[in-house]
This record gives sequence, structure tokens and C-alpha cells, in this order.
Amino acid sequence: MSAAAALVMMTGAAHAGTFPDYGYQPPASYTGPIFQLSQNYPKTLPTGPLPAFFKLLPPKLTNDFEQWRTYVDAVKKYCLDGNVESDWYVQNNKVRHWYHAPWQHYGPLGREGIHGLTKEAQIQSQQLAPTQVTTGQTFAVGIYNDIGGYTIGQVWKDPQNPDPSVTSKPNSFHNGTVVCKPLFADVDLKQVPFLVNPVLWQAYVTDSFDSANREIKNVALIQMDFAVRDTRVPGTGWIFGTFQYNGQVTGEANWDNLVPVGVMWGNDPENTGNDYTNKQPTVTKINPTIMESAINAKTSELPPTHLGWNGRLDGPVDNPVSACLSCHMTAESPQLSPMNPTFQAPDKVPPVGSKEWMRWFQNEPAGKPFDAAALSTDFSLQLAGGIQNFYDWKCTQDGVFVQGGNVCQQGQKQLKLMKSITPPAKVFKVERDPALNELH
Repeated sequence: MSAAAALVMMTGAAHAGTFPDYGYQPPASYTGPIFQLSQNYPKTLPTGPLPAFFKLLPPKLTNDFEQWRTYVDAVKKYCLDGNVESDWYVQNNKVRHWYHAPWQHYGPLGREGIHGLTKEAQIQSQQLAPTQVTTGQTFAVGIYNDIGGYTIGQVWKDPQNPDPSVTSKPNSFHNGTVVCKPLFADVDLKQVPFLVNPVLWQAYVTDSFDSANREIKNVALIQMDFAVRDTRVPGTGWIFGTFQYNGQVTGEANWDNLVPVGVMWGNDPENTGNDYTNKQPTVTKINPTIMESAINAKTSELPPTHLGWNGRLDGPVDNPVSACLSCHMTAESPQLSPMNPTFQAPDKVPPVGSKEWMRWFQNEPAGKPFDAAALSTDFSLQLAGGIQNFYDWKCTQDGVFVQGGNVCQQGQKQLKLMKSITPPAKVFKVERDPALNELH
């Protein structure tokens, strides 16, 4: 039995919950709190009032961020209330209920056991600041409010047969769903001026991006993303936003140092230019022709950041040739397309701004799969990745047949996921950086 499989079994038995809490248990020398998956999903759709910030949606969806500021500040408060006080052990939140998506524990990128962080993209040199000359790594944990938690529970109602049709057209996440995700960086803090006065978490993480070896390290809060399902929003039905840490705001380690980068509600499918792409920022290049993102122009507040492709919204540790909605729009089961057009073999990458490239920058409505042969997980990469992890594990743990191949290769129809479609020649990993496949 592999060490990872042993950890999955061990953590599965550690608590009474249906789904394992984490995949990587910290060493015995660690004596602090341990992460537990918040998985007591509501059995019925919550019927209370929508989050109060819904009343603050600007009457006109404009690219002027100042028209969004009150809304974005209220979303930030909604995400932080009770979670900062409980150190994001969300089952202890005394303000409102939050839930995690299951099956993030599995595999080399899986949840660690202190704060439930999963491994995400590499931080390239000078991605954060001109003075950042070494690379780094990113870790994150996402949470869903009770409305979103209800949908997660319905997808996983049968733990042996996750059902992505719950989030696929004509279905979707319900109006009022809120997702919040803080991200943490393992990078030389002295090289990144805005990470002064950092908020630090201990986490049991890989010692470098290209390593599988883990150790307890301090990681620094660098970003917080949010997503809101709002049926009033044309095109996608979602609002995405992100915050960047700036430790100079309060002069002390504080979650209030998260300042807004902006919001987006569409992918600007007619905008095919590339003049504002800014992979190594010395300034924040705001593109006035991007109409479905609103970027914070206050340079006294927002440190220079790269944004997404041609000035669409993105966070500091995100892919500078993608965008929040673009990336999450690909969430489906099975994952038949990569999350970004560049996540392919060099000869397959389409010309920037071409019709093929722009497939990743359309405005697809909530619940519509990115590929017709898949089912949508409605902008939730955690749902898509969790289902993928489950079937990876299912195929592996069911063993190898004498005549070769595992259960999935021998009989794909045994898996509910594959019943309604022709098994694809290739399924892409749900990862923000394909280099994560090269861990050793």
C-alpha cells in the first residue's frame, strides 16, 4: 500500500464524517489544531434571506470599480466574519455555516492536515514584484456558504456515485451561493514588499514546488478570491472577485490588509487584444476597453499587479494569460479541455486572440458545460477536481487485471460518470498549472 493510500484510509477513520478530512497528516511533533472537513451539508435548500450584500449590487454593471467598492467591501466582510476569529476552522464559526468540498485530500496536491490547504500554481520569478527573483508555491482552501453547501451535498449525496448533473444545465448552483478562498504563498517575503507584516499560517506543505517532500512551514496570506451566484447577472450568472494582501495598509499582521483587485462578471468575448498583458508587473495596467471587469485604480491601496489576459481580472498568484471566470468556466466532469489554452502541447496552443483562443473567453451561462460531451460543475473547479480525484482513486484501488489495465480501462461503463457519454481519449487534470503533474 502506498503512503498516500494509507493516509487516505487513516484520515477516513479519524472522524465520523463520510469523507476524509485530509491526505497528509502532520508529524507527531505538531501539537496544534487539526483540520476537519466541514461536511454536515444542509439536507434542504436554505430558505432564509439572501446575503445582505446582494442589496448593494450596482444598478449598472460598470467597469468603474468605485461603483463596486461598497459591494466588494461587504463581500469581504461576509467571508471574514467569524472565520478570522476561528482561524478558518469553519465548523467553529459562530456567525454562519460554511462547508468544504470533499475529495480534495487525494493525490500529491492533496489537503494537508493543519489548515486543509491544497497545492496550487507555482509563483514565477518577478510575478509578484521586480524584487522577487526566486520562485515560490501557492496553497489554498475554499469554503461554500449554506446555499452552496446544499448543492455540494446533493452532488455527493451518494458518496460512491457523485452526480454532476446536479450542477449541469438546466441545473446550477442556487442563487445566493457564495464561495470564499484564501490563498497562501511560500515565497521569500523579503523579496515581496507588499507581504510586509504578513498573516502567517503553519501548514504541512511541500518544501519546494517540484518536490513531494513535506514539512511544517509558515505560509503567508497573499490573496482571497470570492464567487457569488447571482441570477441577475447577464451572460454568466456569476460574479467573481479577488483581493490582494498589502501589509502596509494597517501596519500590522491583519486580514484587513486584503485590498480589492476588482470584480468580473464576464469574459469580454469581443476583446481580442494583447497590449495590456503584464506578466512581470511594475505597474497595474488597467485596460479601459475591458468592459466586464472592474479593476481598483487606487495605487495607494493596490500594489502593482499583473491582472489577467489583456487586463481582465486575476489575482497576483493566478495565470496572467487567463482570468477568474475564464479559468473556472472550464469546470466540468470529466474535464475534457484544459483550464487555459496554453495548458497544451506547444503545437496545440492557438494563436493569441484567435477564434480558437477565444473559446476560453466566451460568456457561458451557469450550468453549461465547457464541452458538450461533459457535465458542468458550474464554475466550481473544486467540485470537478474532487469528482476526478474520486474516480482516480476508484480505478486505482480496484486493482489491476491479469490481462492488463485497471477497472476503468477494463470496463468504463462500470463508472456512473461515464454512462452518459463516450469515454474521451484524454481527460485533463483539474490543475491551475500543468507543471504540477511533474512532481517527483
